[in-house]
Amino acid sequence: MITTTILAIIWILGVIAAIDVIMHGRTAQGVTAWAIALVIMPAITLPLYMIFGERRFLGYIRARRKGLRPLDQSMRQFLENLIPCVAIPTRPELRSLAKLGHQPFTNGNRVQVLVDGDAMFEEMFRQIDKARRYVLLLFYIYRNDDTGKELQKRLIAARQRGVEVYFMYDEIGSIGLAGEYLQLLEKSGCRCSGFRTQSRRRRRFLRLNFRNHRKIVVVDGRTGLIGGINVGDEYRGRDEAIGPWRDSHAALEGPSVQCLQMVFVEDWYWAQRNVPTDLEWSPAPIEGGTHVLIYPSGPADELETGALLFGQLINSAQERLWIATPYFVPDEFILSSLQLAALRGVDVRLLVPLKGDRRLTTLTGLSYFKEMISAGISISQYRPGFLHQKVILADDTAAIGTANVDNRSMRINFEVTAVIPDHEIATGVERMLLKDFAHSSLVTIEQLDRLTALDRFQTRIARTISPIL
Repeated sequence: MITTTILAIIWILGVIAAIDVIMHGRTAQGVTAWAIALVIMPAITLPLYMIFGERRFLGYIRARRKGLRPLDQSMRQFLENLIPCVAIPTRPELRSLAKLGHQPFTNGNRVQVLVDGDAMFEEMFRQIDKARRYVLLLFYIYRNDDTGKELQKRLIAARQRGVEVYFMYDEIGSIGLAGEYLQLLEKSGCRCSGFRTQSRRRRRFLRLNFRNHRKIVVVDGRTGLIGGINVGDEYRGRDEAIGPWRDSHAALEGPSVQCLQMVFVEDWYWAQRNVPTDLEWSPAPIEGGTHVLIYPSGPADELETGALLFGQLINSAQERLWIATPYFVPDEFILSSLQLAALRGVDVRLLVPLKGDRRLTTLTGLSYFKEMISAGISISQYRPGFLHQKVILADDTAAIGTANVDNRSMRINFEVTAVIPDHEIATGVERMLLKDFAHSSLVTIEQLDRLTALDRFQTRIARTISPIL
């Protein structure tokens, strides 16, 4: 009798949760997957839904809308000083991205594409060593390894010179970061904070779904870094278990640095309810520099800004669309857009790792390959090591950032991308990707037909549950 009552209560709770999904879910696929699982297997699915089911970061939205003075003052100063540097794109698809990202395109920027971890860390350490006023850092992952300790040493040295240091990390991504690491930074005067997926007043122990996946470095308001590389030895290819690591980052100068800085400030304000003081909000445009849009996206946005960024770049491509991503789990909108682009004659190429680090994600991506190849899309698997870069080349527009082509990056994670509509930068990204394609193997229909029945079954199961990942 007691067992029956408990099962009935669990089932009722599952039905209530399913109704909540139906009323508040963000995608039809996700709503269907969650609702069916909650009704059929509530004992298993309810705990998962409590942890991973939320799709809107409402607390962040409320914090942004409250109009509290410190954040408002920074936002006002940021927008006023940026007015002379605002660029209005002639192409409507670029204008729509500026509206979606709530940030303007700016002119007078210099962009340097950094290939792989050593180039990125060399540039980051160089900028930190030159810092005179402040350093802002936000990474999804920090490791307490040789690379992490080298960063720690340089930040402490910066503090000893009187430089303010704001050090932010994602509490889930950096869960293995030793407390001593942060204590040493704080003892030197660095200000450290986790991003926090919950407010201070309303603690939700199991709220683990949201992640701040951004990688941001800003030094003195004059230089910035953005891209796919976290802080750890593996990102420099120094982890023997993982092997060579292929990644991309971008170094920025000019008004786009103020835009990147504003993204950091909003995140810091959410976590600490204060704004870093004495930041440089006056941009320094570079004569003859290029246009750049800093495009933040995440679950606090009214619209699906992550998915819409990918969709707009795909749908606007006329000649080429090259995408490099470590995790490829498209929704129906992205999949259809890619197929239509190939069918209208666009050179559509997808670059993914041969060996991924997440089997479920690898299986899910594999389930889409046959129908994509049939539509004329070229799919290549990078052989030398793990490919982790997040790069899109749509005609002469390059996008380099933190977002993967998967449900988590498009709807659940906080991400940031630099969109650069510039022929010279696009040519450099083209050369970089051509080298990657040269070290990759082309996926063929014949190869996919040789998959075992078990492999094909696993890919279909992975694809079925992908909307709730």
